[in-house]
Amino acid sequence: MTEQVDPSDKRFMKNYKTASPDILQAYAAFSGTVFAAEGRAIPKKYRELMAIAVSMTTQCPYCIEAHTATAIAAGATEEEIAEAIWVSAAVRAGGSYTHGRLAFKQGDAHFHPAA
Repeated sequence: MTEQVDPSDKRFMKNYKTASPDILQAYAAFSGTVFAAEGRAIPKKYRELMAIAVSMTTQCPYCIEAHTATAIAAGATEEEIAEAIWVSAAVRAGGSYTHGRLAFKQGDAHFHPAA
């Protein structure tokens, strides 16, 4: 990932506020509920660790930065963050591995013609 978070990019958030304030408000409420500090079945630290894993998969540098900071604030350790990253890597690799059967399915008639 060569993309880095540029703090000055935050200035573009105003575009959402002016172009689609109703959607921004709905998103903020939704996200706020999902990542609420209290009142959820899964503790915040674990939700943030999940968010790190998803952020690694989507390769969003802004999400990686934000969710890593909030995971640390929620008590996540370096070891827990490392494991969340490895979970993401394993699931992503597993997706390639299991979807490989689609390639084999496509080539089956070519590689194994009916006798």
